[in-house]
Amino acid sequence: MTSTVDPIRLPQKAASNDTEIDRAALAILLVEIARNIDPDHHARFDGVPTADRRMETLRQLLVGREISELSRVTHLLGEPEQLAEAVGGVLPSAAARAPHAQLGEALAPAVERAVQRSIQKSPRTLTDILYPVFLPAIRKSIGEKIDQTFQSLNETLRHIFTWHGLKWRFESWRTGASFSEVVLKHSLVYRVEHVFLINRNSGLLIAHVTADNATSEDPQLISSMLSAIQDFVKDSFNEKEQSGLDTIRFGELRLWSEVGPFATLVAVIRGNPPEELHEIVRDVLLRIHDEYSQALEQFDGDGSQLAGIETQLQTCVELKQEDSNQGFPWLVVAAVLLVLIPAGGWFFLSWQSGQRWQAYVSRLGTQPGIIVAQQTVRDGHFYISGLRDPLGADPQSLLSGTQVDPARVHSRWQFYQSLEPEFVLKRLTASLAPPDTVRLSIVKDRIVAEGEAADTWIDRARAAARQLSAGGPEFDISKVRDVSPEARAAEHWQAYVSRLEAQPGIIVAEQKVRDGQFYISGLRDPLGADPQSLLSGTHVDPARVHSQWQFYQSLEPEFVLKRLTASLAPPDTVRLSIVKDRIVAEGEAADTWIDRARAAARQLSAGGPEFDISKVRDVSPEARAAEHWQAYVSRLEAQPGIIVAEQKVRDGQFYISGLRDPLGADPQSLLSGTHVDPARVHSQWQFYQSLEPEFVLKRLTASLAPPKSVLLSIVQGRIVAEGEAPANWINRARAAAEQLSADGVVLDVSQLRELNLAELNYLREAIQATDIFFYSAKAVPGPEQMPVLDRLADQIKEFAKNARKSGVTARFMLTGHADATGRETANVSISAARAEAVRALLNKRGVAPELLLVRGAGTFEPVVPENSRTGSSTNRRVSITVSLE
Repeated sequence: MTSTVDPIRLPQKAASNDTEIDRAALAILLVEIARNIDPDHHARFDGVPTADRRMETLRQLLVGREISELSRVTHLLGEPEQLAEAVGGVLPSAAARAPHAQLGEALAPAVERAVQRSIQKSPRTLTDILYPVFLPAIRKSIGEKIDQTFQSLNETLRHIFTWHGLKWRFESWRTGASFSEVVLKHSLVYRVEHVFLINRNSGLLIAHVTADNATSEDPQLISSMLSAIQDFVKDSFNEKEQSGLDTIRFGELRLWSEVGPFATLVAVIRGNPPEELHEIVRDVLLRIHDEYSQALEQFDGDGSQLAGIETQLQTCVELKQEDSNQGFPWLVVAAVLLVLIPAGGWFFLSWQSGQRWQAYVSRLGTQPGIIVAQQTVRDGHFYISGLRDPLGADPQSLLSGTQVDPARVHSRWQFYQSLEPEFVLKRLTASLAPPDTVRLSIVKDRIVAEGEAADTWIDRARAAARQLSAGGPEFDISKVRDVSPEARAAEHWQAYVSRLEAQPGIIVAEQKVRDGQFYISGLRDPLGADPQSLLSGTHVDPARVHSQWQFYQSLEPEFVLKRLTASLAPPDTVRLSIVKDRIVAEGEAADTWIDRARAAARQLSAGGPEFDISKVRDVSPEARAAEHWQAYVSRLEAQPGIIVAEQKVRDGQFYISGLRDPLGADPQSLLSGTHVDPARVHSQWQFYQSLEPEFVLKRLTASLAPPKSVLLSIVQGRIVAEGEAPANWINRARAAAEQLSADGVVLDVSQLRELNLAELNYLREAIQATDIFFYSAKAVPGPEQMPVLDRLADQIKEFAKNARKSGVTARFMLTGHADATGRETANVSISAARAEAVRALLNKRGVAPELLLVRGAGTFEPVVPENSRTGSSTNRRVSITVSLE
């Protein structure tokens, strides 16, 4: 529970407030009682009753309502049915205001569906399922809430009629807090001295934070002991996994434990903490899991991925509440308050007025064009002076909304011209009066002019730019173009000439401008664009253009294509196109058209683009069949393992003969898709063994059956064998190489190496002889073990590499061991943690994680007896076992 969750509210009226006390009656009564304090004065009166009725009246005024409320609460607590009804009334609102509503939203659909099905099937089953899940959480929540309620009630009842109780009631009225909150603030004194964050699975210490002036032993040892205690309780009493010790008390020390999904947070508290502290510690643990969930789940002893987690824990050790026994009698406090309240009111008003004035001065300081040189406050009046640009904001108008009395403000401002870009821009706009075609703007503290203007305005702008360069921002007018009629006409003419020069079929020989007239001459293909029509949209006056064009036939491919299309009139089955400056004809046509196309191609070859008609086919049936047959023969000749010896066509029949390797393609199957009639094909093939490398490689693979560690491949026409193999297989490969060399085929066996298992055995013995040692209660090896880990990682990587070359897979079992100190459950946990730590350290050194297996042996596999001289230190180790698969 957190401090934001209200305590259980009983069904009653709102608690009494000090503002409901009759202050006038209380003041008169206090004055009357004060007069009777003097014993001499009291002795002069006879018949004074022993029990002064005014004291009873004073008690009723001060605590009458509380006495009535406490009586009603006491009666309510004595009635179990009414108390149960009151507690039940606040449980729904408490559950609704609980933090982490996202969890409820995520669980709601699944829980609703499960409950619905379970109720439909068997209500008893639902009860049996939910009882062991929700009962501990509900019992813990209600227990903490009841503890908090009774703690608050006990402390309130204990101090309600004491002197401290009266002083604390005044503090409750002054601060607006409830009386019970003030009582708990002063009566519950505590201090959080240590906070431990421990991994739930391995028991390793993740982080530890200590308060100032707090002392303790080794944090790692304390963490191991706490984990061992938790394991002992679970093992001894057969508790479930999610349960654990919540509170341990030893004298003034309390150990509060909060369990999360991956880590446990343990707070060591000295004193009497409030129950609300449970929720604060729980919130810190939830924030840590939110920010470091993945790193906590994968924690293996290395905290590099948990940087900043100690800052979260630091908020816990800063929690404390110290007792303050100092105080003053309430009469003295009342007298002091009578003096301090007016003075405090005056001081507050003065301070508030000063704050408003400083806010106004700060507002002026941020205004462009205003420089505050001096400002003072004297005799309740405000004085300010400085510099002000006439274009800037009016300081007097800025007083609006500041709640500063303008009558108390005395200002003196001197006018000046600010060089800030926005003010310079305003002055330039007013002095230069730019035309509508020019836009002035600020770009990176520069004033930039863009657009078109007359030369007279541009000259004025250049003069202004030279004046500004002395100390103001730069005035850039390079983007303003001269829009005089002559310059605009020349610009449009050049654009028109460039447009003509880009047109195919037009060659501009000469162009000039004289006396406001435009002259142009050159060559023009009749199939090209009309130069006169291109004047449209150029803003050039056609009446001022004098052109002289000579017709010619352009040899550019698009014009030649147009003329060929017009002269040859190709049939629909032929398409003429331009491909890389060549004119290409594709399709099918009669031989007469092909002859005309060939004649046109010969004429063009004199200087025009090439006319390619090789892709136009003769469409006569005999030519088509011969073409298909030649395509089939070419396909056969390109096939490896097939040698065409003879092929001919006679009387509409096709004859072919040659040699064929059985491993090559079937010539009959290659007829598919060639449009050659198989009934007209007569073939005669003789089998032979091809010496082409791919066929020789297939036969060698079938006959030699190379092991997995040997690769046969073709390299530059040679067959190369690479890898490691037994000696007998290498001898067979050499014999096959000698046989093939007689036929001219090369089998290179020079890169074969004899498989050597002795090196693997040597490395295995070296790896298994290596142990990683640990200090007592430590799950991470010391720095002196780092060189051993470096050497071990290199040996493991070399062994795995050699094993793969030999066709086997290596596995390495990391077994953690512990000495006999402490309980066996804790020893098994720390031994497994040591093995996991070594696995993580080897992984960082490049060892693949899938090669490493871990287990914890505890104290069951000691290397030496524990009662020997070096038994404990030698048994705290991680050993390695190598296996081959």
